[in-house]
Amino acid sequence: MGRIRLLPDTVASQVAAGEVVERPASIVKELVENSIDAGAREIEVLIRRGGISLVRVIDDGCGMDRDDALLSLERHATSKIRFAADLQAVATLGFRGEALPSIASVSRFRLTTREPHAIAGTEIIVNGGKIDIVRDSGEAPGTQVEVRSLFYNLPARRKFLRSENTESRNIEHQIHLQAIGHPQIAFTLLREDRLVFQLPVTATLSDRIRDLYGAELLERLIQLDGNASGKIQISGFIGQAGLSRQTRAQQLIFVNGRAIESGLITAAIREGYHTALMKGQYPVTFLFLNLDPAAVDVNVHPAKREVRFRDPTAVREAIVHSVQQTLERGRTKWQEKFRAPIAPLSSAPDKVTVDLKLRSEVTSPETSQRELPAVAGFVAPGPFLKPHEVSSQRSIKPDSNEQQFQIIGVLNKLYVLMENVNGLVLVDQHAAHERILFEELRRRMEEEGVPGQKLLLPHTFDLPPRDADWVERNMSILQKMGIGIESFGPNTFKIDSLPAFLNASNPTQFMRKVIDDLKNASTSSSAMRLGEEIIAKTVCRHAVKANDPLRYPEVEKLIRDLLDCEMPYCCPHGRPTMIQISLTELEKKFGRKI
Repeated sequence: MGRIRLLPDTVASQVAAGEVVERPASIVKELVENSIDAGAREIEVLIRRGGISLVRVIDDGCGMDRDDALLSLERHATSKIRFAADLQAVATLGFRGEALPSIASVSRFRLTTREPHAIAGTEIIVNGGKIDIVRDSGEAPGTQVEVRSLFYNLPARRKFLRSENTESRNIEHQIHLQAIGHPQIAFTLLREDRLVFQLPVTATLSDRIRDLYGAELLERLIQLDGNASGKIQISGFIGQAGLSRQTRAQQLIFVNGRAIESGLITAAIREGYHTALMKGQYPVTFLFLNLDPAAVDVNVHPAKREVRFRDPTAVREAIVHSVQQTLERGRTKWQEKFRAPIAPLSSAPDKVTVDLKLRSEVTSPETSQRELPAVAGFVAPGPFLKPHEVSSQRSIKPDSNEQQFQIIGVLNKLYVLMENVNGLVLVDQHAAHERILFEELRRRMEEEGVPGQKLLLPHTFDLPPRDADWVERNMSILQKMGIGIESFGPNTFKIDSLPAFLNASNPTQFMRKVIDDLKNASTSSSAMRLGEEIIAKTVCRHAVKANDPLRYPEVEKLIRDLLDCEMPYCCPHGRPTMIQISLTELEKKFGRKI
């Protein structure tokens, strides 16, 4: 008896603080979110020694009277919600009523606040969770919070903090998140009383991105379509195909204005970029989801970093569809960007460099009839056109009104050099041919199905109930992919054939991997997702290589076929097919511009 005791309020507050206040950046996040909820139009943040010595946040929000200011320092005191039902539709950034008392319990804390029309404000000083002083204040309307000597009463926690520079960078990142999420608010950050950045109020998100990340990055972003579905609105910007980073540092996600981390959304973004990203790379995104607050549970994590969706499948599908649609919309602009606005096609061969002409004259007819690969028993797409067959093709008739490329030559027997209105274009002939073959073979497999190869001995395997249910609902898709699968009892299945192009030594293990991969794929994804990796490897072996000489008509047809692809920006492995060197960049290289 007597072993269980009620913790003192001070200890309980410090325990609760451990969930909310991890580091100085956590304090900045909570205080800035409070300022945003208070309707602030300008927020200033000052830090010293990485926020360990001082964090000061000043806003011009609605402020508080003395009673509210004192209540704000009590645990679970908040103006954001009133009843338990309010948790089902939280529309503000803060709502738990834990931030201020948690911060005050592990620091030397000062709060000054004043309502716009009040004669005097209120100043409250707290040390380690105990209120020391409450008095009138003459500060400007709004709220000012100072947090000094963080973790001074918890030395063990203070030892876990990183260097001052690291903590400062974390704070800067946190303010970047809030500034991107709320471009209608001005943000200022000072470090050691020196100005780090000052962001004015902006009318659009693009202006805020330009202010923070520069015009060069903004030029490589594509604006998302804001009408994903009736219930889910998606907006923001995503990077063009080929624009990626080695980490998720520039993958920013906001749900109803709240910056979050979500494995579901990250996976959906990558699904939308399918085959447009190199392995291990992450896209650059500024993604905003707006949906009914009742459809999002934000009361999952004390720091509110994670959320839970009532209908995660609908959210995932909406994001995948929006990303795919945006990349598709950008395709038209991309095509126009790389088209040459000069000279009809009939005169183009005369402008090819001597190097290309000579190569064409000495290349044998057999070389120009390069065959494309056949996969899984299909007839491969036809070879490149012979030179005398070019005029018979509609897409490259001399009287075509479309703007055409002006091909200059071939560099190092690999890179096709072209000219367009913006400058110089380089095309990797191997990557371009890979993309053309990949999409052609995948299309044929989708239309005709995949031939299966019988196993010597059928295999049976058991699945968990959820996976078994998924297999039963998608059995027709698996069979079209060349997998001979059928039910063999409760949660048990038998497979007697696999796709002809696969070499799976362990069919059971292979099936489990297939199920995991396909469950994570979008419903709008290609039904041939299973075979894509094999197709990509196959076309890589058969596509034109470096040192493979091509005639002018072959090069021209390669470029035209690439522009007709669904994802012409990159090869199936995510490498770019084309790069543009602008006239401005060339002029800088030659010293014509500074």
